[in-house]
Parts: sequence; structure tokens; C-alpha cells
Amino acid sequence: MNILYSDEHILIINKPAGLSVLPDGWAKDAPYLVKSLEEGYGRIFIVHRLDKVTSGVMVFARDAETHRALNIQFENHQAEKVYHAIVQGNPRWDEKTAKHPLRANVGHKHRSMVDDRNGKPSETRFKILKRFQARPEQGRGDSVLIEAKPMTGRTHQIRVHAYALGHPLLGDTLYGAEETDVIARPALHAYSLTIVMNGEPMAFKAPYPDDFRVALERLNR
Repeated sequence: MNILYSDEHILIINKPAGLSVLPDGWAKDAPYLVKSLEEGYGRIFIVHRLDKVTSGVMVFARDAETHRALNIQFENHQAEKVYHAIVQGNPRWDEKTAKHPLRANVGHKHRSMVDDRNGKPSETRFKILKRFQARPEQGRGDSVLIEAKPMTGRTHQIRVHAYALGHPLLGDTLYGAEETDVIARPALHAYSLTIVMNGEPMAFKAPYPDDFRVALERLNR
């Protein structure tokens, strides 16, 4: 496990893709993140979650008081989360804010979907970081590295908002992406997290995992 920071109050990790935070309802005997961490660090408290397929920075509390304080920060949107993602296509915008209301756990695939009537208010701010041109000889079209800042915390929020804007995440076939051999999962990485401890901001960054880094190298060639 890649530990980014640890003290008596918090534990910051770079979560690997493919590992659930809690037991998977379909594979209850499979390893999961909390169990692995508690074997080495004792009891920890969950503050927020990442999808199984998503990599990147996460914070866990190591005592009840810190857990309450961090929960308040996340509930009040005071913690700043920044994701990096690779999306299909070549957006005409450099920056875009998506505000599509979202409803979670729809259908047998348990997807989230845009629902203007019954969805919960949701907001994600996107910014282009780098554009990659199509390589027809490699069987792929345009793609873009983006920064995504979720201002709310809905299930699959970034993935659904990117899809709703017409640019699904590379590898995210659940939300309309084409098949690809560039990366074997939705290309989403929780890049940085800023929280407040003892009145002072603390910022943490998670390096790209190998599959995300190699995908960018392939697109950049």
C-alpha cells in the first residue's frame, strides 16, 4: 500500500485501482482496502470513498474526533478534491461546468444517470490540461487530459457528467466509451486532496499509477 502521510490523527494513501474500499457485495471474500489498512494501522474511520476502479488520494481518520471534523469538511464542501481524467474526443471548450442533476443506482448495472426531475443537485468543474491528436493508424481518435473538481459528492459524478457533456472517460464502457486498449479501466485518478487540520490547510498529491502514466505516454507519442 502506498502511504502518502501518516500521523496520530490521519492516514493518507494513494489507493490502487481495482481494490474496493469496503467488502464487495458480489465477492465478500475478496480483499478490500479498509481490512488491509487496519491490519497495519489499527482501527480507521472512513471519511469518503473512491470507486473500485478509481485510483488516487484518500484520507482516513484514526480517531473519532478527527473523523467528525473531517466529515463536516466534506459535507460542507470545504475539502478540495481534484481529479485527473482522460476523456474521448476533443471538447470545443477549455473550461466547462456541468450541473446535471444525478440519480444513483439505476437499473441492473447500478449506474447513475442524469435525471432533471428526481436527481440530486450536482456540479463538476472541468478544465482541459492537454489535448492529444487522433492516431488512425493506432485505431484511436482524439482524447484529452482534463482536471475535474467535483463540488458535490454524487456516485460516479465525474464519470456521468463527462458522459453527459459528450466526452466519456477513456475506458469507461459503462458510460458510453468505446472499447480501447490504451487503459483497461475508466481513466480516472484522484490527483490531490486539501483538508484543514488544526486550522491549517494540508495538501496531498498522489502520483499517477502505472496504467494511467503509460496511457498518457502512449497518447503523447
